[in-house]
Order: sequence, then structure tokens, then C-alpha cells
Amino acid sequence: MEFALLGFLTGLSLILAIGAQNIFVIEQGLKKQHVFLVCLICAIADFILIFLGIFLFHYFTQYFTPTIELVLNILLVIFLIHFIYSKIKSFNTQVMIDQNSNFIEKKNVIFKTLGFTFLNPHVYSDTVFFLGNFSKSFLILEKYFFGIGAATASFLFFFSIGYLSQYFSSYLNNKNIWKYINIFIILFMFLITLYISRDILKFYNA
Repeated sequence: MEFALLGFLTGLSLILAIGAQNIFVIEQGLKKQHVFLVCLICAIADFILIFLGIFLFHYFTQYFTPTIELVLNILLVIFLIHFIYSKIKSFNTQVMIDQNSNFIEKKNVIFKTLGFTFLNPHVYSDTVFFLGNFSKSFLILEKYFFGIGAATASFLFFFSIGYLSQYFSSYLNNKNIWKYINIFIILFMFLITLYISRDILKFYNA
């Protein structure tokens, strides 16, 4: 069980950093739109990637080249630019935060959640590389407990931020407050875009 606790604490320390994926989960919670589905997709994706890293770490070090990471970075920048553009475009639209207004179809939410999850290279560096490398010397049973602990941290984290955001949405049913939230989201996404773009430039300047 000590390896399960180690996995839980390690996974939680990695996922606590606020990123584009976490902001999206919080936003869906505030809007009360498909919260369970969004949290479940993020948590299952982490579960898959965690165990992929634990058991296939050596294979990933062979195939996950700097060029592949560059492609993922470019795709993420394109995704983030589109997201920022859509936010700016609808900035003056009146948004009331409840279950029936400004509703996003389930199919679109699924695609957005998958985009924020699998087009984020830091997801792979945290789950596949860090956790895989950290546990490479563990015994097979210890790997299982470690992975379960890390995956549990992801499940608790995503469902916590999703449903806590949904709970506080009743206090944010104000279009002006939502505009401030959108400004924060746009600025934060822009900073993430700059950060990823810096990694792209580093590849070409190397």
C-alpha cells in the first residue's frame, strides 16, 4: 500500500499545476454542462497514460523523438489559437451560467476535452515519462499499486475541480463576472500558447 500512497502523492503533485485542460474542466463546471462526462474523460485518459508510461516506458524513450514532440506542440498551439479566437469572438455575447443557456452539444464537448487532453505534450511528459521513469525499477506488483495510486489522484482531482466549480456557479450567475472569467481564461490560454511556442522555437534554434 505504500506504493499506492507514493503514486497518489506523486500524481497529485504533478496534476495540481493549473493548465489548459484544468481551466476547461473548471469552465464546464461553472456552466454546469456535461461536468461528469468531462471529468470522466480526463480521468480515464490519465489512467491510460499513467499505465502506458509505467509498462512501456522503455519503448516510449525509443519512439517519442524531439520531432514527435514538436508536432504535438504545433498541434496544441493551433488548438489553443482556435480556442482563444472563439472566446474573443463570443466575448460580448451575454452568458448566463445555468444548465440551459449557452449549451454545448455533447459531441463538441467530447472533442474539446480530448483535444485539451491528448494534444497537450505536458500530459505525456508528466504521466508517460515522469511516472514511467520514476517507477521503472519497481517490482511488477509495486508498479500496479503505484499506477492505481496515481490514477486515483487524477480521478479525485478532476471530479473535485469540476463539481466544486459547478457548486460555486450559483454565485457567478452574472454576465459581468463571467466576462472577467473569460478575460482570465483568454489571458491564461495566451500565456500557455506563448510557453508552447517558446518550446517550438527552442527546437529550431537547437
